[in-house]
Amino acid sequence: MRGRAEFDAFYDATSRRVLHQMYAMTGNLADARECTQEAYGRAWRRWSAVSQTASPEAWVRTTAWLAAAGRWRPTTWRVRRREEPEPGSSQSDLIAVLRQLPAAQRRVVVLRYLAGLDVDEIALETGTPVGTVEARLAGAKAALAPVIADDTVPAGGRRE
Repeated sequence: MRGRAEFDAFYDATSRRVLHQMYAMTGNLADARECTQEAYGRAWRRWSAVSQTASPEAWVRTTAWLAAAGRWRPTTWRVRRREEPEPGSSQSDLIAVLRQLPAAQRRVVVLRYLAGLDVDEIALETGTPVGTVEARLAGAKAALAPVIADDTVPAGGRRE
């Protein structure tokens, strides 16, 4: 059962990373788990084709993202966020910062800085022109600059 062993190895190597990326994208751990599980289920059912793609991990991540996007309803999403258990404080801080971004910006930030993709890879994975990816990254940086500013620099601009 070679296909099963290949899929199991792929799952073991990628599932934790994809789950973390989906959590950062959605801001909701329960949704991230459900969407990630759904995506891997679809990947298994289509493994003969998925395994031949340039990046099976990108296929799973995109499938999970689309599943999450299909579930988002602003009112229920806000209620469900408050019900989730609190992760570690640094993880909570990251998610809180990412929640300030529109979904499209949040997605490219996660793909760039958590998944480690370059702009061309993000454009390919999201089906978005390179210029749009760059604009979304720039917009996200501008929006988050006040939030993630280095507060260790005193008002005079010198470190002590």
